[in-house]
Parts: sequence; C-alpha cells; structure tokens
Amino acid sequence: MAIETFERLLGEHPFFKDLEASHLATIVGCASNVKFEAGEFIFRERQPAERFYVIRHGQVAVETFLPGRGAITIETMRDGEVLGWSWLFAPFKWHFDARAVTLVRALALDGTCLRGKCEKDAAFGYEIMKRFAEVAIRRMEATQLQLLDLYGNQP
Repeated sequence: MAIETFERLLGEHPFFKDLEASHLATIVGCASNVKFEAGEFIFRERQPAERFYVIRHGQVAVETFLPGRGAITIETMRDGEVLGWSWLFAPFKWHFDARAVTLVRALALDGTCLRGKCEKDAAFGYEIMKRFAEVAIRRMEATQLQLLDLYGNQP
C-alpha cells in the first residue's frame, strides 16, 4: 500500500501539474487534511477567506443566495477539483457559500501562509496567480450560465 503524502497527492493533482519541485515543496508546507460532513458549510459568503481546498473525495455545492429564490447552486465541485480563490485577492472574503453535499475529504491550503510565500518569491507568486486566475474565470463563467438559466426566459 502506497503512503499518502502531501507531496504525492498535490504533485499528482492536475492543478499543480508541471509545477517546479521547489514550488510544490512550498505549497506542501501550508497543507493539512480536513473533513466535512454532508450539509456542513465549508465557508460562507462575506466571511474571511483564509484557505483553499483540493477536494479528494465528495461533492461540494458552491451557492449564492437570491432574494425570493433562496440558495442557488452555481456549481458542484467534485473529486480532484480546487475550491476557493478568494483567499488570494483582497479583501480576502468569500464571494459564495460552499456546502458539502456528501462527506468531503480534502486538503486545505492555508492562504495566509501561501500569500506570504508569494510575496517573498515573485516567480512562485506569479505561477500561483496564473493558476488561480483560471479558477476565478471558470467560476465567473459558471455563475453567468446559472444567471442566464434563471433570468433568460423572463420578459
């Protein structure tokens, strides 16, 4: 049986593909294991964004609240996906809610730790910024599609 190390888990993840070994080692130093039960909120809109997550197992609903409609699922995240980008951009507050739909096991990466390391190493910071810009763009596109579904058929 192979030993599950943060280095191996993150090194095999598509989000971290082709990341320099020294940069991967930097990220590993900010990682921890977390678990969320079905129905538990992982983070809430407008609360401090202090980490991001690499989902190893389970499903997470990324939601927003619409008056008169309640919670709307913008996107459902699954095994192997990266959850959260608000930790990287001031004012470091979540823009959505994230709720575990099933039992979720993930790696949590400390955003404060990583922001400090990005500040000290410009090449590392640029690489992280490029990767998370893609995450943010995908989330905005998913939100746009959801809004079109909600409001596209109204007069």
